[in-house]
Amino acid sequence: MSAQEVKGKLTDYVVLLLSYLIGAVSMVGMMIFLFNGSLNLVPLGLSETGALWLNAFLCLAFFAQHSIMIRRSFRRMIAKSVGEVYHGPVYTIASGVALLILVLFWQESAHILALPKGMLRWLLRGVFFLSFGGFFWGLWALDWYDPFGNTPILRRLRGKAPPPPMPFFVRGPYRWVRHPLYLFVLLLIWSCPNLTVDRLLFNILFTAWMIVATLLEERDLVADFGEAYRDYQRKVPMLVPWRIPRRNSD
Repeated sequence: MSAQEVKGKLTDYVVLLLSYLIGAVSMVGMMIFLFNGSLNLVPLGLSETGALWLNAFLCLAFFAQHSIMIRRSFRRMIAKSVGEVYHGPVYTIASGVALLILVLFWQESAHILALPKGMLRWLLRGVFFLSFGGFFWGLWALDWYDPFGNTPILRRLRGKAPPPPMPFFVRGPYRWVRHPLYLFVLLLIWSCPNLTVDRLLFNILFTAWMIVATLLEERDLVADFGEAYRDYQRKVPMLVPWRIPRRNSD
């Protein structure tokens, strides 16, 4: 094995390690944040208005990073500079870092808008855990979904060809809505019973961004799958499961 090949494999392993580590830690941190609200890890002593502006900036910075790096133009740029196989893990690392910064520096508001007790609180907690399970149901339905984007590197290290394009098929929660992962994340976001001003800001901004992201993803899916996806659009709602799926939609 030449020195260049050794260097390439070492780079692959480092990128894989960072992707798994940062991706997993950021996902766990975000789930705790969604369940609990602000963790108040780095209180900066800002005024209420200043804290809300900082929180809004953290959200917008994450949205910008996430939205820019998922676009096909950015994928082409990565392919030209370092190789197509690195797009997934680089995206995961950058998203994980942006998400960790948001969780770490999020400033808690002193103003509580709602703090339900008793049955309503338990109901909201139940929605959270059911949505958490639903999210993994959605991942299962994708069959070989790779949350960290590492499959191309893993296949290259094993001497295998790049993975084929993901086929279009419908099963599980995708029979009810076209974007069940987004639906379950929205339920996770809104099921926190501790509604402070900062949490309401978070909920509104993330909801708006996810709706816009869904519409943009719809455009890409139509470009990828053509009439098959347009037919799917006619039969299955986008985010709200307002009708029972047809048996033949599998």
